[in-house]
Formats: sequence, C-alpha cells, structure tokens
Amino acid sequence: MALQELDFDSCYRAVSARDPRFDGRFYTAVTTTRIYCRPICPARTPASRNVRFYRHAASAEAAGFRPCKRCRPELSPGDPGWDLRGDLVGRALRLIDDGAADEQGVAGLARRLHITERHLHRLFVAELGVGPLAVARTKRLLLAKQLLTETALPVTEVAFAAGFGSVRQFNATMRETYGFTPSELRATAGPRTALLAHASVPAVDEDAARPADSTATRAVTLRLRLHRREPYDVNGVFSFLASRAIPGLEVADGTSYRRSVQGGTVTLTPRPDHIALDVAVEDTRQLARIVARCRRLLDLDADPEAISDVLGRTSLGPLVAARPGLRVPGTFDGFELAVRAVVGQQISVAGARTLLGRIVARAAAPGGLFPTPARLLDTDLSGLGMTNRRIDTLKDLAARLADGQLDLDGGQDPAEAVAALLEVRGIGPWTAGYIALRALRDPDAWPTGDLVLVKRMAALGIPNDHIERWRPWRAYAALHLWSSS
Repeated sequence: MALQELDFDSCYRAVSARDPRFDGRFYTAVTTTRIYCRPICPARTPASRNVRFYRHAASAEAAGFRPCKRCRPELSPGDPGWDLRGDLVGRALRLIDDGAADEQGVAGLARRLHITERHLHRLFVAELGVGPLAVARTKRLLLAKQLLTETALPVTEVAFAAGFGSVRQFNATMRETYGFTPSELRATAGPRTALLAHASVPAVDEDAARPADSTATRAVTLRLRLHRREPYDVNGVFSFLASRAIPGLEVADGTSYRRSVQGGTVTLTPRPDHIALDVAVEDTRQLARIVARCRRLLDLDADPEAISDVLGRTSLGPLVAARPGLRVPGTFDGFELAVRAVVGQQISVAGARTLLGRIVARAAAPGGLFPTPARLLDTDLSGLGMTNRRIDTLKDLAARLADGQLDLDGGQDPAEAVAALLEVRGIGPWTAGYIALRALRDPDAWPTGDLVLVKRMAALGIPNDHIERWRPWRAYAALHLWSSS
C-alpha cells in the first residue's frame, strides 16, 4: 500500500471503533494537540476535521507530531504488509529494525540492498513520505521511549541501547522531536520494571560517547514487553520451538524459550496479552537487533485475520478453525536456519537436533553462539554423524554467505535468494522452500516435496492443485498441515 492509498474514511472508521486489526498499519495524528496515536488509543475520538493519517510513525514525526503517552505507539505490532510484498522498501525496513542503519548508515543500508542511496531515498519518500534516515531516527526514539517507560535503565545506557552516539545527541533529538528530554519523560512515566541486575552507574555525562569497539564490563538485565496481534497460538509457536531447540544453544519447554546471544541470553515468556522479553547482555547496543529478531522468531507481526480469511474458505477450513492465530516461527539468524534445514534433510526432528547439538559443541563461537559462516568453514565437521556430501553442502553454503553471495537476514530479494540457494550443491526445492518460509519470512513459501505435507494432504483428501488456492499464505497452510499430523 503506497502512501497515497490510505483511505481517510476507512481509517477514521477504524479509529472510531478502536479496531485492533489496524494497529500498526497506520497512525492517527491530531492537529489540535500535535500528538499521534495508534488506532486503538482509548482517548476520545477526535473530530475528523482535526485528523491526519500516516502510514509510518516516522511520517507523523516528520510532520511535527509527537507520540501519545497513553496508547504508546512504540508498542504497536509491525505492519505485516511489508513481509507480504518483500520489495526493496520492505527489506530496507527490516534491516533498519535490525540496526543496519545505526551501524552502517544509510549509505551502508543501500549497499546491502545493492542500490544507490539516492534511489533508496526516492523509494522511501514515495512510499512513506520520509527518507530512511528519518525512519531510523524514529525507530531509535521509540525504542528509547519504551526503555525509559518500562525499565530503570540509566539514561546513558538508554541512549546507547537505542542507537544514539552520545547522550547529548539523544537529549537534543528527543527534545527537538518530542518537546521533552529523556529525564522529563521518565519522571512522568510512573512505575517501571526494575532491573533484575545492574551495577551502580555514574551521573549522566551529556558528552559521553561509547567507542565503536567497546563493550560494557557488566551484564545488564531488563525486561520489555513485545506486543502481538490476536489471536496468537502461543502453544503452537512455543511447542514448535521446544521440539527443535538445539542443545547447548537453546532451552525451551513449551512455556518459555531461552537462547544464547552475543554477550548474554534472551528469554521469551508468553503473557496474557504480550510476550515478556528478558534480556541479559553485556553490551546494550545490540538491543534493537534482539527485539527485532525476537519479533520475527515468534511471528508477532502477522495478520491472522487476513490469513484466515483466505485459508478458511479453502479445504483447510477445519484446520484453520481448530488453530486460530497459528503462526510461522521464524529464526534468530538466517545462517543458523539454513544449517538447520540442510542438517534436517530426510531425517527426524529429533535426529536433526542431535546433529545440530554436535555442531554447536564443536564449532560454537565464543559465548556458546551458533557458529558464523566463516567459523563453520574453518571447522572439521567429520565424525559428527553426517555424510561427506552433507558436510560439503554445509561448507558450500557457508562459503557463499561468508563472501556475500547470499544474504538470509533480509537484504536479498526472496526470489533471488531462493535461486541462489538452489545453486548450492545438495540444496533442492524442499530445503530452499523451508529456508524461505522461516528465514526469508516469505508468507507464500512452500517446501515442495515435504513428505509430511504430502501424507497429510492425502489423508485429508486434499488434491495437489489446492496448493495454488492457498496463495499468498502457503507458508501458513504448511504449518496448519504440519500441526495437524
């Protein structure tokens, strides 16, 4: 949906009804208060003559509006339309969520997408009304606002965790955009979740800047809320992750999920209306990436109503009715998922877990992390129970990611990535489809030739030509069939 396609009357009806289906799809700006809100804001609905609608929070902020302290736009689920489209702007937004613009700048973001910075800016203005730099700044500000509101993390740490280069820059940007400083926001935020562990911190130094190569010397533990669209199949998602948890990397039991990340761990626990994210890390600068990847891992931004509207009218109708809010679990790391897919070829889930645990035990990066492509390339994988052909496939895959031929974390067009995967020796349509389904976040991916899907369709009397009827949500169709077995 382009910027000009937002229909005023439809948006206003959604706001008047506080319809949660539209949360995250657009923002309502009120000209009399200069505040922008989520469609579900409990405040009194403003008169239509005083309302403007914006596709992205950055567009509202660029027009001079500041976020509502009552409905808190920073808690909105993401717009699911970008995954469905999978185009340049959608992939750029995913990379911005992942912190690419903070680390590499807009020029680096454009290089990752293999386009010029000017072309990227032009695309963003056409779609959102603002450039990628404004979007990245809004992402930083909204994350900072959530940290100030929900945690006791000191302002200095909030600045760096949100992606700002210094406390002075953080203060100036927040005052310029929102009209108040971080300390002023915190003073009015009310009770906050206490840090579970935090050493004493010196007084705020506005000129403090964390060197690019530095890391904190102590662990910081905090909790954030990750909101989701309802209905959400908690049991389905967490059971799926638990059955595939890699020994030495992940611990999951169906009610919570914990994994190692750089410099610490993250734990995800379902709550009645959100997911609790507990983060324990030494370097808070990776927090934005952690939040984005946890959202994708749990598929929190999917649109369950749009999916059920299509699949519920097909031969999958009874399965959709039985599992409302079913999600497609994603991954924390694209390469990790690709290795899972290769190792899992033609063996059981339990067998794949065993082999993956052996790979982690032998090749894990410092801190017990899943090995990087370069590290896996340098590791002897013989004697772990895999065939030489399977090892060759893993090495070829790792080499292509290490030299930039493949990007499985959002930078590459999904169709191009699948085509590149099929060039790897030992990767066929099933493996490429499974990687597209979970790592590339393609909602229409289909793991061609999957034996379980073939058997379930036969048992349910579903002809093969029905697969085309499930577009553009074939990935969710696959999960419904897998879950019914």
